[in-house]
Amino acid sequence: MKRTVFVGDLHLSADRPDITQAFVHFLSHGLDDAEALYIIGDLFEVWMGDDIAEPFSIAISEAIKIVSNTMPVYFIHGNRDFMVGKQFCLQAGMQVLPEVYCIDLYGVNTVILHGDSLCTLDLAYQRFRRFRSLGLVRWVYSHLPKKTRLNIAAKIRQKSVQGNQQKHYEIMDVEPSAVTELLASTDCQRMIHGHTHRPAIHQLSHQQQRVVVGDWYTQGSVLNVSENGCELLQLPFLETNCTH
Repeated sequence: MKRTVFVGDLHLSADRPDITQAFVHFLSHGLDDAEALYIIGDLFEVWMGDDIAEPFSIAISEAIKIVSNTMPVYFIHGNRDFMVGKQFCLQAGMQVLPEVYCIDLYGVNTVILHGDSLCTLDLAYQRFRRFRSLGLVRWVYSHLPKKTRLNIAAKIRQKSVQGNQQKHYEIMDVEPSAVTELLASTDCQRMIHGHTHRPAIHQLSHQQQRVVVGDWYTQGSVLNVSENGCELLQLPFLETNCTH
């Protein structure tokens, strides 16, 4: 049976080789009968720029490229990897999609996005999101010295962890009205997103559905979509990948 595969929130980084190994293993063993792969944001924990090539990121691009030679691989930027550029995507063979993308998926109109734009109660983050989306800001950041960008990336990670610990559960989750509005404006029956790290299949009113992919911090998380519907799967890390 035909299936389309979705993953997100892998947060790959050099200091978590267990996640990297699990993802590479999934790419080479978990997509045999798939017809497309969607990576819907936060592939990396943080991205400093295409010109800062680390061994692990090169390995990731090479592994994705092998998959893209056999099926389409689509990529949507997340809040941690919004600076992933054309060079890396070309090396990985990924086709970049807009922030909000609609597709007829086995007869169901489906809207796909990372999901951070739906967390409208997190006002501080939404202000930052608007700021970093400005073309001038992105240009200035990309032209900073590499050492400066590495320092900024480290501070962003530290601040994010500290900030999330202080935020209420509801603030960090999607706002129901934002979900309803996007489904209505796109005329879709199904929404697929990540970002919240709360994998679930939510049945909404009017026969609508919101599906959330899981993160890869302690195990892999994969969403399979077919003509029979959606299936969320957990992929336990291999024993050789469990130490970090």
